[in-house]
Amino acid sequence: MSKKIYGYIRVSTVDQNEDRQWIAMKEQAVPHKNVYIDKQSGRDFNRPQYKVLVKKLRPGDLLYVLSIDRLGRNYEEIQKQWRLLTKEIGVDICVLDMPLLDTRNGKDLMGTFIADLVLQILSFVAQSERENIRTRQAQGIAAAKARGVRFGRPPKPLPENYHSVYQRWKDGTITGSAAAKECGIPLSTFRYWSEK
Repeated sequence: MSKKIYGYIRVSTVDQNEDRQWIAMKEQAVPHKNVYIDKQSGRDFNRPQYKVLVKKLRPGDLLYVLSIDRLGRNYEEIQKQWRLLTKEIGVDICVLDMPLLDTRNGKDLMGTFIADLVLQILSFVAQSERENIRTRQAQGIAAAKARGVRFGRPPKPLPENYHSVYQRWKDGTITGSAAAKECGIPLSTFRYWSEK
């Protein structure tokens, strides 16, 4: 059975563009059908396409990843997955933007030591960057809230008849369901507005 070439692409959100990673895979002549893409966070490896990819990999196959943070952003998880792929399954991995992380080279003790050391440093950096992103994001949200920026959908305007219907409901003349129906809104919305 011939060795196969695979590629893995990950972006954190659906809005992010994976073109740069696709270009890198094409430059390595990775067959389109052998490229697996996940559009979700790198905090763990519970990603659908990554799981499918791991099941397809066989000893001697080659996996391309553009950078270590595209593989993941959790230090311990990256280490664990690297061992699973290279030691347990027997796959070669090439991290394109870091030539020292190419398991095809330096299979001797020194080469393995250098690759493991670089992997530890880069996976530490990937997790640190993830934590920094979360901190900056929280700080940005807090600053925006302090300026009065509101997040979420804009509030739905009250129906014109809401106050008269609300008063009748409050007086016990009509039920909450009837009040919501008269206002043309769901009962849960009527209850939410009535508690304000």
